[in-house]
Amino acid sequence: MKKPDLALSNLDSIFPDDFSEEQKAKGKTIFLKELALSAHKFYSGKTMTVPKAGVYGFNWFNVWYTPGVSKISTTIRDNNDASFELSNRGNLVAVISDSTRVLGDGDCTPAGGLGVMEGKAFLMKYLGGVDAVALCINSYNDQGKHDADKIIDFVKMVTPSFGAVNLEDISQPNCFKVLDTLREACDIPVWHDDAQGTGCVTVAGLINALKVAGKDIGKVTIVMLGAGASNTTIARLILQAGADPDKMTMVDSKGCLHTDREDIKSDTAYYRKWELCQLTNPEKTRNIENAVKNADVLIALSQPGPDVVKKDWIRSMGSKSIVFTCSNPVPEIYPFAAKEAGAYIVATGRGDFPNQVNNSLGFPGILKGALLVRARKITDEMALAAAYSIANYAEKKGIHPERIMPTMDETEVFAQVAADVAMEAIKNGVARIKMSKEEVYNTTIRDIKEARATMELLMKNNFIKEPDVKLLEAAAKKAIDSVK
Repeated sequence: MKKPDLALSNLDSIFPDDFSEEQKAKGKTIFLKELALSAHKFYSGKTMTVPKAGVYGFNWFNVWYTPGVSKISTTIRDNNDASFELSNRGNLVAVISDSTRVLGDGDCTPAGGLGVMEGKAFLMKYLGGVDAVALCINSYNDQGKHDADKIIDFVKMVTPSFGAVNLEDISQPNCFKVLDTLREACDIPVWHDDAQGTGCVTVAGLINALKVAGKDIGKVTIVMLGAGASNTTIARLILQAGADPDKMTMVDSKGCLHTDREDIKSDTAYYRKWELCQLTNPEKTRNIENAVKNADVLIALSQPGPDVVKKDWIRSMGSKSIVFTCSNPVPEIYPFAAKEAGAYIVATGRGDFPNQVNNSLGFPGILKGALLVRARKITDEMALAAAYSIANYAEKKGIHPERIMPTMDETEVFAQVAADVAMEAIKNGVARIKMSKEEVYNTTIRDIKEARATMELLMKNNFIKEPDVKLLEAAAKKAIDSVK
């Protein structure tokens, strides 16, 4: 067995040379899951609270707490907006979930989402210089059902402590009501990353994929597999970006969406799906096999694969077909299999394959930009501005079939997104304060560098301890043994 390096720079090198692409793909998933389990246990999670103010002598406790802090309380009492500059509120996000749809694992109980929510907070700090707190909540009502109103009430109650709220992993149909209600009811941005975040980065990827393929968004035929929070929002943003609704077909677990779907029409909780029934698929195509024939684009966010999307579907698509299979942790079809079936451009949600279309490229910069201008909400126009920002950044660096998106190690993309989102917030009239594009960009870069320097200092001084390489070796052995 080849020993994995601590940087995890080449996961394929872990596996024997005679392993097939499929074996390596399956093995990487197992390796990453096993390593995640042991590494999370080693660190007891991924985040902690560290003060950012100094203690220079005993009496500083009287400044940071009583009696000095009384002046802070009364100042904020008289002007609530002062809380954004007199506390950490202006750079603090609540990552809130009831854990009812965690990645591809479904309902994981309220505490089961903590790993993902801590991960979100971790990425916000490292990629965007944003502080965040993971809050997993119990949304059960007295009848034992998950209740959207419980989530709505909770978020309304905690908003005075935060500059923005990131909703995550809330199952449908509750996710629709929760987001739409809170966006209007709260005076800080409430952002649903599975919906708006995934929508934003998917639109960015599609913009560049179409450029590489030489196709016009207004003329292509698009099939969307999955009609949950992610794909319904992606569809809405793609239509706003110029796609033709007559050339779009949505597919859920019961077939294609169209105006004869009485099961959707009769359930008012699924109003977002019914809107798409009315907008798309005017020919009332009934099944995905027919919908995908000669299609230009297939965007799947349905359920983990690898055999959810069939090779035959891709073979029947038009020339230079574009296939996004973005379910996590395993895409609906592996990229190599999609390529074998004739796909020209393939993207997934994972960073160990080319063309990662993952909301981690969007939310750190989007939330940072919204926070810096103290936005009251994140509009669809702000999400689209972020999509074009990501796409333009990648295009300037050079795009081709194996690179339609930036990668997470390109720090400047997050600052660029923050700047473009902040400018759009000001344009939309939802910003409390005005900043120049340059000011937002420079502030974001500074905060990202400070966050990373802090982490490097903690690692250098062994306050963040280096994991034993045996953890990596044990995970690698399990992965190899599982797919032999």
